[in-house]
Amino acid sequence: MTDLIFALLTSFFLVLIATPSLIKVAKLKHLVDEPGEARKLHSRSIPTLGGVMIFAGTIIAYCLWFPAKSNWMGRNYDPLSALNEFKYLVACMFMLFFLGLKDDIIGVSPSKKLLVHMLVGFILVVVANIRLTSFWGLFYVDELPHSVSIGLSVFIYIVIVNAINLIDGVDGLAAGVGLIASVAFAYWFFRTEDQPLALLATGLAGSLLGFLVFNFQPAKIFMGDAGSLIMGVVLYVLTMKMIEFPPNRMITPMAHVSKPVLAMAIMSYPLIDTLRVFLLRTLQGRSPFSADKNHIHHKLLSLGLSHRQTALFLYAFTVFMILLTFLTPAYTPNVSFLLVGSVALLITNSIFWISRKKNKKRITSQEK
Repeated sequence: MTDLIFALLTSFFLVLIATPSLIKVAKLKHLVDEPGEARKLHSRSIPTLGGVMIFAGTIIAYCLWFPAKSNWMGRNYDPLSALNEFKYLVACMFMLFFLGLKDDIIGVSPSKKLLVHMLVGFILVVVANIRLTSFWGLFYVDELPHSVSIGLSVFIYIVIVNAINLIDGVDGLAAGVGLIASVAFAYWFFRTEDQPLALLATGLAGSLLGFLVFNFQPAKIFMGDAGSLIMGVVLYVLTMKMIEFPPNRMITPMAHVSKPVLAMAIMSYPLIDTLRVFLLRTLQGRSPFSADKNHIHHKLLSLGLSHRQTALFLYAFTVFMILLTFLTPAYTPNVSFLLVGSVALLITNSIFWISRKKNKKRITSQEK
């Protein structure tokens, strides 16, 4: 427990203390995001290098407090196995950090991005073996064939990384949702006595908390692609490790929760928003990666909510979905998924219904 607190404080204070200097340097070197495009919601130049501090805070805390002992909270574990996963994750984080940093400064072509993502996906899924092997009864599916497991896991990685990137459109939104997700994962792995993963989630949580001091409305700095990619790959690893966590090591109340459903609930907002816009763009004959203003946060802003109110609403939505999952029984994962999924879709679709209704009224009043 002490190591987790120190990891949280290390990443938090590192980001808190160093970010003002980073903002100053970014402005001096003109490494900023300029307003102008219709989809951009800010009206002034803002530095985009926040990912530098998210990466630094997370990886320094993770490396500094990585457990060397083979016993934690009275449970023995294999430190060599944890170290093996650690080295692959750190390697992937460095690759994505430099990819995102280059994209934030001078841009990167979509083909090069895809190439790096496929390489990272291969390392995590095939080499490090961090992949989905079972649905644990969800959709009446248990063990997955090896080839399906690999293909699906790479797909999930790409979806999660892009989902985090796509919701980074409102001050404090992506960082806040990521903070809630990392705290939820930290709690899960702490209660299930997995120190390395609890430490990873805690280090990310501290970095995001420190970053939010400067990113919440009015934002002084954006996380950029470097930050969203780092957050995405860490959340992918935590998601896979939660779903694959051995049932015989789970304790109450964790044993009464469907792991796949809880993982989806933790990531509910970015997943629902991303899958919705991807489907809508595809049906319209456009590229799924083309930019528009059809995200949930855009609709909330159109209803008159401020950046701050929009972020807080979606924070509350994420927390509510997580708590709702704990109230559904794990022995009926399909019922749990149906209940949690239906509530999530009801809330998000209501936002779009209200937004459309308000727009129709506005058009009608203008015609008169």
